[in-house]
Parts: sequence; C-alpha cells; structure tokens
Amino acid sequence: MDFLEIATRLGVFFVPFLFSLCFHEYAHGWVAKLRGDRTAEMMGRLTMNPLVHMDPIGTVLLPVMAIVLHSPISFGWAKPVPVNSRNLKNPKSDMFWVALAGPVSNIFLALVGCFLLVLAFKFLHGAAYFAGLQELVQSFIGVNLFLAYFNLIPLHPLDGGKVLARFLPPSLEYKLEQSQGMTSILLMMLFLSGAIKYLAIPVQWTYEILLNAAVGVLT
Repeated sequence: MDFLEIATRLGVFFVPFLFSLCFHEYAHGWVAKLRGDRTAEMMGRLTMNPLVHMDPIGTVLLPVMAIVLHSPISFGWAKPVPVNSRNLKNPKSDMFWVALAGPVSNIFLALVGCFLLVLAFKFLHGAAYFAGLQELVQSFIGVNLFLAYFNLIPLHPLDGGKVLARFLPPSLEYKLEQSQGMTSILLMMLFLSGAIKYLAIPVQWTYEILLNAAVGVLT
C-alpha cells in the first residue's frame, strides 16, 4: 500500500471516526452540564478539540492500524468525559440521560449523514468527486451507527451499563460496577473473536431506516 492510498483511507475512515468520538464525549459533558455538573467544562473537556479527548492507544494506534491493515473490525475509544454525580440534581435519573447522550449523539450524526448523502445524490451525482464524497459520507454514517450500538451494550464501563443502571436496584448495580474489570475483558474477547461483527446487522437495519427517512423528507 503506497502513501497516497494510506492517506486516502485515513481521510475516509479515521477522520469521521475521530470527529464522531469527540462529538460523543462532548454530548456527555454537555448533558451533564445541563443537569448541574460542570466538571467536564471546568477540566477543559467540554470541547470538540480532538487533542483533549484522544487516548494514544484507543483513539490513534488501534484504529489507525485497523484502517491501514484493512481489518474488517475497527476497535477504539476516547478518554471518558469526567462526570461527578454528586453535582447532579437527581443522580440516578440524570446519569441515565448523561450516559444516553453519547449514543444518541451518534445516531443524530448518522441521520445528518443520511440527509447529506441524499442531497449529494440529488445535486452532485455527476460530479467528478462524487464517488469519493459518497464513500466518505457512508463511512461517517457507518462509524456513528457502530459507535451508538456498541456503546449501548448493557455492560460497564460502556454507556449501556449506565443506562441499564437506571432500572436496577442499588445492590445489583453496585455488583455490576464492581465487576467492570471482568466485563472489560469480555468486551475485548468479543472483538478478538470477531463476534462484534454481528453489530453490522442492527447497523445496516438502522442505516436503511434513516436513509429512507431522509429520502422521504427530501422528495
């Protein structure tokens, strides 16, 4: 693979991935601020600056290696936005909304991407750069839907674990929080085994729904 091909793949896949991760973390911090906790803002994390959210391994090394090596599975993460539940108005309920904000933000971006894709088909289909633009936008949509569904897996330390906590008794929630080490290993095994590829099923299903919705609105 030559330098130009590597640069192109990084532009098409890594840039949307990085932007989507930053937007995801920003959404957590923004909703936490709305609910009374300004920890993320005071620590300089309420920003879209990727340098603030980057984890050297999870945000850069692993995703870039997956892209360069044409891996069918890309695995990565950003530094979690800090949230102090003691500052929240109603900690149990508010943490539910703070956690849910991340996946919802990615679904929102995927919907925006679908509208952009439909607009591109309507007005730019004959342009010389259309194929590249189409690939970029489709990558953007896929990345966001994957991030949304992956983070909704109901296990700690993912957002889905915190969303589920809203409906669990405190004793059971405490046990699940204490087992984060084991569930982190389980999530890693899902990637290493390739089982995570089954997320492509709800991703494709949601992609078609959002795309059809965008077509319906714009036609």
